Amino acid sequence: MDAARRLATYDDLLNLSEDVRAEVISGHLVTMPAPRPRHANVQRALIRFVGGPFHDDDGFGGPGGWWIFPEVDVELAKHDIVRPDLSGWRREHLPEPDVRPIRVVPDWICEVLSPSNEPHDRVTKKRLYAQYGVRWYWIVNPEVRTLEAYKLIANGWLDAGSFDETDVARIPPFEAVELPVGRLFLPRTTPAEG
Repeated sequence: MDAARRLATYDDLLNLSEDVRAEVISGHLVTMPAPRPRHANVQRALIRFVGGPFHDDDGFGGPGGWWIFPEVDVELAKHDIVRPDLSGWRREHLPEPDVRPIRVVPDWICEVLSPSNEPHDRVTKKRLYAQYGVRWYWIVNPEVRTLEAYKLIANGWLDAGSFDETDVARIPPFEAVELPVGRLFLPRTTPAEG
């Protein structure tokens, strides 16, 4: 097989500079721009509001039971390696979390949209996550300030709810806590006077 047709693997990701954000999708290396602050803010807020009670408070009064990590390498298969914005595993499904890449399919993935990655997250990765059996998929759009939740069923994704910044909701699989959706987003700015 000539080099132009060789399918990329995790080794190809390891050969990139550490500042390059990339994934392997169907054997093709896909690079992504660095996130904007509004993107990173959603990740930080979800780590607080979901990761806090389910990851950090495990054994300390919260519902616990989950590992929730931002931007870790997940090898779904040899030629499908993703780096979701947030990934979560029930602890019994991932007894050894400190590995790279993680070779256990996450129970939950959240992608935060940006104009450059929206089709990739809404179409390509949504199909990929269903193919490999990710049970829950959230898509957060910081531009329009919404969160969409999907549950995997036998014939595809079932809409588990759509929420906007006015909602305080119990969203599966983390329905044990209320999520103030509006607090995922940077404060609204007012147009400059002039």
